[in-house]
Amino acid sequence: MWQGFSIRPDQASTIAQGVDYLYYFLTAIDLFFTAVIFLTIFYFALRYRRRSEQDQPKQIEGNIPLEIAWTLIPLGLVVVVFLWGTSLFIRNSRPPAASTEIFVVGKQWMWKLQHPEGVEEINELHVPVNQPIKLTMTSEDVIHDFSVPAFRVKKDVVPGMYTSLWFQATKTGRFDLYCDQYCGTNHSLMKGEVIVMEPTEYEQWLSGGIRGGTMAQSGAKLYDQLACITCHGTGKGPPLTGIYGKPVKLSDGSTVVADDVYLRESVLYPSAKIVEGYRPIMPTYKGQVTEEQLLQLIAYIKSLNPQEGKAAK
Repeated sequence: MWQGFSIRPDQASTIAQGVDYLYYFLTAIDLFFTAVIFLTIFYFALRYRRRSEQDQPKQIEGNIPLEIAWTLIPLGLVVVVFLWGTSLFIRNSRPPAASTEIFVVGKQWMWKLQHPEGVEEINELHVPVNQPIKLTMTSEDVIHDFSVPAFRVKKDVVPGMYTSLWFQATKTGRFDLYCDQYCGTNHSLMKGEVIVMEPTEYEQWLSGGIRGGTMAQSGAKLYDQLACITCHGTGKGPPLTGIYGKPVKLSDGSTVVADDVYLRESVLYPSAKIVEGYRPIMPTYKGQVTEEQLLQLIAYIKSLNPQEGKAAK
């Protein structure tokens, strides 16, 4: 009868065990205090029930040790839970430097995923086992939520901005992928699978799926199609070579780091942050490029370096 029944999904990532231990601790606290409170209520109801009309309860003025105990014990438990949860949050919000970045676009009602090598997937994500994976995610329409219960990770996927999460799978196999944010009529159908493979098997799968070049190469073609070089290659606009991840001084005297969010905003809303020494002449490309194309452009800019220039070509 109970064969195959499990109260939780498999633990299939490096963070899963830590999340489960915290969950068990919280559950144990809830059950313990629920039992203590209700048993105390039942005991007091029987022990101190009124036996006659003449019974008068004694007035209790206070009990300092008891009041200190019921203040310090819950406070100590809350501090433990806070520190434990915070450490897990920090650990799962900082992907390792060697993470493989994969790009995710949510759309009613599907997941579109693209690997840096150019391979695209719909509602499936192939990853190698025991290697950190960073997901950079956005939405084309409404708020979605990327959730893999077996990895104990989930993160909102928000239109108009980038969010990210990372995981490192510890088991090969197929694991369910869900949207955990109600996103419309067919929300329940917005699901897929994360397929974890051995590294050699993954490399074979990856090489077999490459068709039209890497994301950076696709971004380089789009860069030429949009004639970006007429400004960024002639001095009318700021140079893009080696800019990614570096501080950029703006016309108002402030400084911003040229990360994914800044580059996306500069393409869609070029007048929002004007680089010092340049005029606001760049047109907006909002509505002219898709979220996938934006990710390809950013991948191309990332690939540029002072020595090679257009490294993606």
